[in-house]
Amino acid sequence: MNQNILVIDDDQDLCKVLSNFLKKSNYGVSVAYDAESGLDILRKEKFDLVLCDYRLPDMTGVEALQRIKVLSPESAVIIITGYSDVQTAVETFRYGANDYVTKPLYPDELLVTVKETISKNQDKLQVRSGKSVPEKTSEGSKNSAFIQGTSKASQTVQEHVNLIGPTDMSVLIIGETGTGKEFIANSIHQKSERAGKPFIAIDCGALPKELAGSELFGHMKGSFTGAIADKPGSFEMAKGGTIFLDEIGNLSYENQVKLLRVIQERKIKRIGGQKDIPIDVRIIAATNENLTEAIQNGDFREDLYHRINEFKITLLPLRDRKNDIMTFAEHFLNLANQSLKKSVKGFSEEVVKYFLDYQWHGNLRELNNVVKRSVLLTQGDQVEAKSLPDEITKPKLLNKTNSNDDGLSLKAASEEAEKEAIINALEASRYNKSKAAELLEIDRKTLYNKLKQYNIKDY
Repeated sequence: MNQNILVIDDDQDLCKVLSNFLKKSNYGVSVAYDAESGLDILRKEKFDLVLCDYRLPDMTGVEALQRIKVLSPESAVIIITGYSDVQTAVETFRYGANDYVTKPLYPDELLVTVKETISKNQDKLQVRSGKSVPEKTSEGSKNSAFIQGTSKASQTVQEHVNLIGPTDMSVLIIGETGTGKEFIANSIHQKSERAGKPFIAIDCGALPKELAGSELFGHMKGSFTGAIADKPGSFEMAKGGTIFLDEIGNLSYENQVKLLRVIQERKIKRIGGQKDIPIDVRIIAATNENLTEAIQNGDFREDLYHRINEFKITLLPLRDRKNDIMTFAEHFLNLANQSLKKSVKGFSEEVVKYFLDYQWHGNLRELNNVVKRSVLLTQGDQVEAKSLPDEITKPKLLNKTNSNDDGLSLKAASEEAEKEAIINALEASRYNKSKAAELLEIDRKTLYNKLKQYNIKDY
């Protein structure tokens, strides 16, 4: 049976290209040019994957993603973004995105990402449904592998994993998006006596408040609209194993209270249920937020924090452990060679310098994507600088540039000039956006994005 993909992007030419390409690869494809139209389609049909542009004319990528996850929580989602938006796009992982791809899109690279994303998502759904997932030797499973870094910080983390793994203590993992928090959690699980039991990962950031209780603790038939059958929660399905609560800081206060009760009493009660169900699970939590600050602001319970923080592991961002960058780059190079059927042997000295100088806001996930894209574009034995995205080779000026006499940074000055040019073009075209875009020698979509960026509302 063909797998179905929904493409949501207001670039009609891109949608046509993607549709034709994916159909030739034996996928069923539907297309929508704005978020609302895409959501209407999701209400009527089921999709294995949604390819959604980060910048849409009627709502932001995060808003669209949240509504997609409410309407179709079992669909995987890949965000389409430009390289200038990578730092922002990685934030969508907090709201349930499975991966992101950057424009320009390359067919071979996109196809690999689509296959891997659907495969991993289906494995996760099988685990949640209580079905066993066979071990894989496919490209998808290889690409999910990680290796240990060589920096002192990485070695310390591994020592902590070896130390805490065999115990049954709760662990709190702190680190930015893309630093490998779930991998560390799984490593702890594998070193424990629970290794042969389930490892259930829950992204709390992707759970709408009204569904979080059902997802975590289960529900009984008829307990709320849409509850058409009894459903066990993640805590029940993780029986004897480990539950990983990623982005735990996003749990609502109400669900924090329920979670605290579960940890204290070691039993749950399904929504609409009458009896307590004993549980035997180890809890590992993770966050990219400052929970201490959240406690001070009244957004996170201090008693829950101490319950999940019996042992803390902090993962430094990739830019703060530069010794690891090339270790992981070489690893991702090998994975890219396997998945793209290439034989690139290494990186030029210039590329190494660019890698070490770049900030890697998306951490390991961004590094993996950059390496894979570069391998796809490489014709020779080495990845050269020309294969790298502009985000790496032509980084934007930092926000904290030297100020001029008027207290205006160079970046701010250029943005003010750009904003003024846009306003002038709009006035000259009598606020006809198509004509204004022609005057500015940009496409209409770029103009729309600039209007939002500079908060130009009188158009």
